[in-house]
Amino acid sequence: MTDSPTPAVGLLSRLSENDRQRLGEAMRRLLSQGSLLGLEPAQADLYHWSHQNREWLEDLCGLLDLKLHWDPQDRVVQAIPQSPSFLLRVNLRTTLVLLTLWYEFDTAVRDRGETPPVRLTVQQLNDALTAKFEPLRRHLPGPAQLREILALAQRKNLLRYAPESAFEQTRIEILPTLKRIIPFQDIAEWNRHADRYLAGVETGEAADGEEAAAESAQPEERIR
Repeated sequence: MTDSPTPAVGLLSRLSENDRQRLGEAMRRLLSQGSLLGLEPAQADLYHWSHQNREWLEDLCGLLDLKLHWDPQDRVVQAIPQSPSFLLRVNLRTTLVLLTLWYEFDTAVRDRGETPPVRLTVQQLNDALTAKFEPLRRHLPGPAQLREILALAQRKNLLRYAPESAFEQTRIEILPTLKRIIPFQDIAEWNRHADRYLAGVETGEAADGEEAAAESAQPEERIR
């Protein structure tokens, strides 16, 4: 014999059991992954429920200093931190990879008119990293480190990829969510931030340690 669910009390008591479960699941996904992707079959129903009950989500997220961005066309709802509380500090290698992914996404959409998600291979990503940050080659990720960085970005719904046996040929799909957690206005702002890291090589401030480049609340570290 199973126990009956404990009746809800307090502010959520007016919600049905199903709505409370859906609200909890949506909040857990937004807090752990940063977004809901309604085009993915496993999240389609939850996205639909969230869109129908967006006021509940917006009220709860507002209490946590999270602003919800709704994109009905791509069926995405994304939680954008408005304070440092939910920002994840990342190391230099991760920062350089995310900057490069942002650049490749931006130029593909803006210059070549591609429709997201933007696709490239791991080899193309490595080539772009080297071209943009060659003076920082000691800090560029090796294959194992790049796998970890891409896995982190996938957990945060910034991209999709499935590693192949020939890792260099693995295809990466960069999602539009990346542009909102790295809120550069244009490529000029991207260049200013990239130049800041490159200037560190000339001044001797480029760090050998893994934690050195994770400056608090910089746009490139705005990952939940």
